[in-house]
Amino acid sequence: MDNFRFYVPTDVRFGKDRLTDELADVLNVYGKTVLLAYGGGSIKKNGLYDQLIQLMETNGNTVIELSGIEPNPRTETVDRGVALCREHKVDVILAVGGGSTIDCAKVVAAGFYFEKSAWDLVLARRTFDGPALPLVTILTLAATGSEMNSGAVISNLSTNQKLGVGAASMMPKASFLDPQNTYTVPQYQTAAGSADILSHLFENYFKVTEGTDVQDGISEGLMKTVIKNCPIALESPEDYDARANLMWASSLALNGLTGDGKGGAWSCHPMEHELSAFYDITHGVGLAILTPRWMNYILSDKTVGKFQQFAHNVWGITEEDPFTAAKKGIQATYDFFKSCGIPMTLPEVGINEDKLTVMAEQAVEHSTIETAAYVPLSAADVTTIYQECLTESSYL
Repeated sequence: MDNFRFYVPTDVRFGKDRLTDELADVLNVYGKTVLLAYGGGSIKKNGLYDQLIQLMETNGNTVIELSGIEPNPRTETVDRGVALCREHKVDVILAVGGGSTIDCAKVVAAGFYFEKSAWDLVLARRTFDGPALPLVTILTLAATGSEMNSGAVISNLSTNQKLGVGAASMMPKASFLDPQNTYTVPQYQTAAGSADILSHLFENYFKVTEGTDVQDGISEGLMKTVIKNCPIALESPEDYDARANLMWASSLALNGLTGDGKGGAWSCHPMEHELSAFYDITHGVGLAILTPRWMNYILSDKTVGKFQQFAHNVWGITEEDPFTAAKKGIQATYDFFKSCGIPMTLPEVGINEDKLTVMAEQAVEHSTIETAAYVPLSAADVTTIYQECLTESSYL
């Protein structure tokens, strides 16, 4: 196991109906002028927006709104948020939504103090170490884990780039996690969010560092939690325990708990970021399409032991032959995503073979997938994986 530092100071307020008694006290720590950041208006339909406005009016807050944050948040929206914060001398940002809203708010928070454009900040990637406005989040979609980590992903459609950035200052100060706020999430987004959670766990699970029994055991437990509870949430959207387990799994999958102490680069995320950058598709869906093909592509004598462990501990596959067990685990992963209603080919989400090569080249250029991944991948390898995603697949 590698050396690591685990420091996640986010104050998590998990459970039912905590906003009424606790939101004002949390915001008051930082000031009275609040930037309320949210997406396409779902919080107005489910009543959460009205509740928050009433709570903040009662508390004497001045509320400035940044609305219309995109599912793949764009650099122009970040710039708009930064301008609002500077114009109104915002004290604290309240981000209400899923990972896209929270990611946008993180870069707005840092951009407030940053002299250049939001995209210049994103291009700094993980070397950025500047300050940020305090951020409080209210989660409405279990997916990215952004409510409990310091990372953000922003898109620049003019350059077909989708890149990650992060710094300690971007970590949310407090996050309200009420599973009831996910009851109205559509089935498609529930499934896509669950695929995103699983992908975070897969990316940390399949890494080069050995001797990480703690991290891998936690990952396996969280994977089984998502596999159990996603179908329940799809069938019964207001099942509190299913929604609660998905929400908490989302936070724990990407707060460092399963990845710290394990070296190496992720594989499917840089590949998917190019799909989203060029075609603006749902992130979790792209990950679901890519993951089984990537698993099958890298299966070898070197990796088969880990895939057999995955098949046995996560899917309950008892096959003794390592390659047969591994293949069954990969097939089970594919079949699970498909059973959740996720489209499992690129043409189903509007992607053909026209740009596969250029996307593969950028996936390598914008990451360390070619040198530091679990199995290093060249642009030619990535192109082949993309091509496998054009048609339905079977691994048995």
